[in-house]
Amino acid sequence: MTHVAPVGGTAVQDHVALAEIELCGDLIIAASAAQDRLSLESIDEVLKVAEERDASHRA
Repeated sequence: MTHVAPVGGTAVQDHVALAEIELCGDLIIAASAAQDRLSLESIDEVLKVAEERDASHRA
């Protein structure tokens, strides 16, 4: 017997997974626009690492 997901408003959103997908997309866009490999600093900038670090220190 095959189970099929019902059609309609039963979708569950995983906000963490959606955020990770968005970050991956941002990295892909940055990498495709770059002339060379992205540096670690560039990756941190795309992922907004410094902003998150500053926000965690303020909390």
